[in-house]
Amino acid sequence: MKDIQVRYVCSGCGHVESKWAGRCPECGAWNSFEEETFVPEKKSGTKGASASAIDPSMKKLEEVSSDSAVRLASGYDELDRVLGGGVMIPSSVLIGGDPGIGKSTLMLEMLSYLSLNNDVLYVSGEESPGQVRQRGERLGLPLSNIYIYCDTRLEMLEQTIEKLKPRVVVVDSLQTLSTAAVASLQGSPNQVRACCFSLSMLAKKCGSAIFFVGHVTKDGNIAGPKIVEHMVDTVLYFETAENGIRLLRAVKNRFGSVDEIGLFEMDGRGLHGLKDPTEVFLLSREEDDLPPGIAFTSIVEGSRTFVVEIQALVVPAKSGLQRIYSDKVDAARVSRVAAILERHAGLKLSDQDIYVNVAGGVRLNDVSVELPLAMALYSSKMNRSLPGSLVSFGELSLAGEVRNVPFMERKIKASRDLGFKKVVAPYHRNSKSDDSFIAVKSVKSAVKSAFLL
Repeated sequence: MKDIQVRYVCSGCGHVESKWAGRCPECGAWNSFEEETFVPEKKSGTKGASASAIDPSMKKLEEVSSDSAVRLASGYDELDRVLGGGVMIPSSVLIGGDPGIGKSTLMLEMLSYLSLNNDVLYVSGEESPGQVRQRGERLGLPLSNIYIYCDTRLEMLEQTIEKLKPRVVVVDSLQTLSTAAVASLQGSPNQVRACCFSLSMLAKKCGSAIFFVGHVTKDGNIAGPKIVEHMVDTVLYFETAENGIRLLRAVKNRFGSVDEIGLFEMDGRGLHGLKDPTEVFLLSREEDDLPPGIAFTSIVEGSRTFVVEIQALVVPAKSGLQRIYSDKVDAARVSRVAAILERHAGLKLSDQDIYVNVAGGVRLNDVSVELPLAMALYSSKMNRSLPGSLVSFGELSLAGEVRNVPFMERKIKASRDLGFKKVVAPYHRNSKSDDSFIAVKSVKSAVKSAFLL
């Protein structure tokens, strides 16, 4: 066809160029441009249309009914928490994660629970019906009410959904679908975008919830994230912690908070929600048997509050220049806290290598971890142990001040419920220092108070 044109789309961010380039000017990725063909849209002549003509489907927002939106329990409290209270009908959800982490298992177990009272459809583009059945039987799931469809043609899938009108659809995976309307290879950015958009609109039309399982690139991102993230209502990432615990995070959610995390553990019977995260993030020790470099802090993730263990190791630099090894706490934050300690607590760290870890493998982004991080660094450098009954939290300013952080009452309550007897926290107007609560204004006074206990 004469109208067909060629363009190049970045598989990482969706940036479009008319010519191939080695490096994407938008996201900086190398060799990420993929060729795709397209037919440019022709401008329709609308100049003669009456300006007073109004689309009859147009309504005022207050006239729109919201009664059709309902939530269904997925069978997993952890998944429901991350989704904002359950599976929203209608909606579209994109879930990604490393191969073998349990995406397909989670989706199949969710469908088996929902199939008890609803029509559900499992679309498998990578496995045969026999393979899916074998996995379900190995997990001991009821499979009699789950419909399975193994065709990667979008047009045929749309006809099946319109005929069956399932309550929940799982597409495993999105990259296996293709449509004849797009003249490009299966799995290309143009195919992924077209299939995702078409199925998302169809799900809303049929009153269904659709889950797309997405492949993950070598950089750990869902393939083509910027191409499809804006088309779906929710984006979930499945991660593996160092101890084998699976963490489910929401990076986008139109129906709930993105601060919630779901915790799962995998065994021979499938995935199971983790009820008490403290068992994972804290190692049982005697109060007087805490090694140097260990500090405890309380963090808030959505509606969940728990205590984690921060580990620090400070050793002489091998090359004479300081190096920081930290992937669970931002390395720039570790460097900043080390500089604050050196300037305001008299602790020389510029010629030391610093290693920081978080027990359980959870990544901490909360600013309240700065004070316990400073405690752990000081403890390791001085080779002195902190009290095993001590928990701390607070933000550090460059002037060495300890500043207030959100959810202080929740953090204090969670710490005391777990048996921690001492709390070091920022000073505020209503705070009163006593035997169990130590209000501090500076990192120097915080360190001094902690090691005098």
